[in-house]
Amino acid sequence: MDPDDIDQVTVLGAGSMGHGITEVVALGGYDVVMRDIEQELVDDGYDDIEWSLEKLAEKGRIDESPEEVLDRITTAVDLEAAVRDADLVIEAAPEQMALKKEIYGDLNDYAPDDAVLASNTSSLSITEMASVTDRPEQVVGMHWFNPPVKMDLVEVIYGEETSDDTAELVYEFVESLEKTPIYVRKDVRGFVVNSVLGPFGEEAAWMVSEGDAEIREADATMVHERGYPMGPFELGDMTGIDIGYHVRKEAGVPIPPIMQEKVDAENLGRKTGKGYYDYEDGDGVDYDPDDLTDEFDWLRIEARMVNEAAKLVGGDVATPDAIDTGMRLGAGFPEGPCRRADKLGLDRILDKLQTLHEETAADRFEPADYLVELVNSGHTGEDAGRGFYEYGGTGGEREYRTLNVLREDELLAIELDRPERMNALNEDLMDEIEHVLNNADLDTVRCVTFEGAGERAFCAGADIGGFADARPWKRGTITSMFETVSEFPRPTIAKIDGYCLGGGHELALACDLRIATKGSEFGFPEISLGLLPGGGGTQRAMRIIGETRAKELVFRGKRIEAERAEDWGLINRAVDPDEFEDVASEFVDDIVEGPPVGLEIAKKVMNRGQDVSLEAALTMESQGFGLLLSTEDALEGTTAFAEDREPEFEGK
Repeated sequence: MDPDDIDQVTVLGAGSMGHGITEVVALGGYDVVMRDIEQELVDDGYDDIEWSLEKLAEKGRIDESPEEVLDRITTAVDLEAAVRDADLVIEAAPEQMALKKEIYGDLNDYAPDDAVLASNTSSLSITEMASVTDRPEQVVGMHWFNPPVKMDLVEVIYGEETSDDTAELVYEFVESLEKTPIYVRKDVRGFVVNSVLGPFGEEAAWMVSEGDAEIREADATMVHERGYPMGPFELGDMTGIDIGYHVRKEAGVPIPPIMQEKVDAENLGRKTGKGYYDYEDGDGVDYDPDDLTDEFDWLRIEARMVNEAAKLVGGDVATPDAIDTGMRLGAGFPEGPCRRADKLGLDRILDKLQTLHEETAADRFEPADYLVELVNSGHTGEDAGRGFYEYGGTGGEREYRTLNVLREDELLAIELDRPERMNALNEDLMDEIEHVLNNADLDTVRCVTFEGAGERAFCAGADIGGFADARPWKRGTITSMFETVSEFPRPTIAKIDGYCLGGGHELALACDLRIATKGSEFGFPEISLGLLPGGGGTQRAMRIIGETRAKELVFRGKRIEAERAEDWGLINRAVDPDEFEDVASEFVDDIVEGPPVGLEIAKKVMNRGQDVSLEAALTMESQGFGLLLSTEDALEGTTAFAEDREPEFEGK
């Protein structure tokens, strides 16, 4: 069976996860039955779906009307009727093993013999659920993240007897919904995301409990220095301190005293009005950059997360890429722990863990065997050429992790591929863009395009958290990527659909031509952060649209839409979304059919002529013209004109 063979999906549960999954499945084009134990629960879930679809339609995020999607959803209360014709059942019941085993026992009796049974559980054993059926090979984990409509990640988890065919079907099904699946190949507690995320809050709680840190200091450092979307204590208050507490208690691991104190006092976070922060009488989450200190040992937290990742890789539970994808999409991390560890140096990580283990004798610091193995083999990270990942040199083949590259005849198409961060620039992405361009075959490449993955952004700025230890505005080399784009000896085109802000705007301005869909937004929001546009943004904007409008964009920090950007001359075209690819293709076709040498010289003369006097620029133009007269392309062009045919330029 493959996703095309799935005619009906049944979702068991109409709560926040159940109705969210139902909505996503229906948006994916499948007929779906949503079932819960009471009609009122089903009706409430259906109403929530209807409301959500209307909001998506208002924002232009769906291609169909809400009514067309709703037509694919039916509801039920009777379990046997709900699953009678199901090809795939997704169970989204409360996280209670006894309840889930009862459901799977019923599913074994009621669901078709060839139906796949999937559990949306965040931590419970798939193997134990499958044990009450006589088809354990057809039972699989399918862990969605909340809210399913917005969150892109789904963990696909093997039980001990789950077949490859079952897991692969669910994996492909998730892809058909335009979500991102990762394999969890063994049924371990916490799967991938929760296993690696656990130490983020737990170790910070130990540090505060032991007097080594303050709550605001920890949160400020992890957010403002290390780039995480929330601080560990802020996250604990949002999810509920009792949630993490019970997970640790069930696992039989020691609980940090500060966590125990909060649970004993029933100060569980936002839902009770008090937790690590005071939401009733205080200001709630109130840390800021002023709470940063050099004394906070952030490596202690990150080393533990890397150690958990190493356990998963060494135990063949998940690949480094799956772990990093999971943490970026499921937890909002600026970069995955495996990639970050390779940058930091695995020997540094191991040394930190060994030191802490010797000092405390705490089991949580015992280094994973796989981490020790990597370091002892000299595979200490990026600088060594291998760590969790293998790294190529400056030339030749290289596996790109933050962008996609497509070669189509003379076109080199680069897609920024960080949709979970709205394609924001980080060190890896900027380095990979430079690598692609620096290793491009100029004998065959005649045009380069840049575009963003996903539906929301070309590139929404610089991901400050994705620059590890470095502060981007303190690094003089941070603009080298923009210069590489600007000076690339072939025409470059930015294909902009969605947000084009900050660093993304600067990347677009470094390109020669810019085409955007109507409604796309442009701007330099840096001033609101107390910064100014980098990457040449201030200077290129001045040269492209003039001082008055450039200063308005920079000083006010406001966004403008594509139509105004076209009026100002910031972009070449603002087109309707359904015309976007056709217009971009016309630009590309004109360029790839043009003379490569002529285009290269014209670009160089125009770029450099902006920075010199008119007299000097005209001299450059004259010299370029004279140089081109001696080329074979010029001869071909004049000959084709005389013969009334299209020229065939060869770049000579």
